[in-house]
Amino acid sequence: MSGLPDTTPVVPKPLLLFDGECGLCARTVRFVLARDRVGRLRFASLQSDLGRSVLVESGLDPDALSTLVLLDDEGRVWTRSDAALRVAGDLRWPWRWARVGLVVPRGVRDLVYRFVARYRLRWFGTADACELPAPGEAERFVE
Repeated sequence: MSGLPDTTPVVPKPLLLFDGECGLCARTVRFVLARDRVGRLRFASLQSDLGRSVLVESGLDPDALSTLVLLDDEGRVWTRSDAALRVAGDLRWPWRWARVGLVVPRGVRDLVYRFVARYRLRWFGTADACELPAPGEAERFVE
C-alpha cells in the first residue's frame, strides 16, 4: 500500500463508446438517447481518456478502432454488430426487436458492419463540432 489515493476512473456501466469524430456515430448516439427506455446507457467517445483506458483494459487497441464498443452491466466488452444489436435490445419498441439479429452468424453481421464502417465518413461526414446535449442528457456523457 502506497497510501496514495486511488485514481482509477470509475467506469459507469453500461457504457457505449463511439467515434467522436464520426457523423454517423453522432447520429447513432442521438438516436439511442431518444429511445433508451430508462436512460441507463452512458456514453463516452473512443478518443476520450476514459474511452481509451476502457479499450486498453479490454485488450483493444485504442488507435485502431472504428467501431462502437459496448461495456455491458457485467463488464463484458462487445464490438461491431454485437454492440449495436445489444444496444438496440435496450431501446423502446420496435427497436428492441433488432436484437433478434444476433441469431445471424457474427461473420455475416460484421461483414455488413465493416462495409458501412469503411464508408461512414464519406457517406455521413465528420462531426466537426461537438453538439451540446439537451437538458437532462449531459449527465449521461462521461469523460
